[in-house]
Amino acid sequence: MDILHQAAAFENTKLSHMSTSDRVVASREAKRLVLAINEIYKKTKDAELMEIMKRLTVKKKRIEVRLKGRPDSGI
Repeated sequence: MDILHQAAAFENTKLSHMSTSDRVVASREAKRLVLAINEIYKKTKDAELMEIMKRLTVKKKRIEVRLKGRPDSGI
């Protein structure tokens, strides 16, 4: 499965020293991978696919926090 190899490669990429445009591209790539794996998961219901999607989603959230910034506490 080519998508799983791409997901593994994406998980192993470093997030440090990325430009803003690199972060945007990485966020879009994570979304594409999650959606592609989700289509396979719908058919097979494999628990390992769900774990991969969860890990990709966490990495995507980290990228987006860095892009958007953390919300202020309001003080």
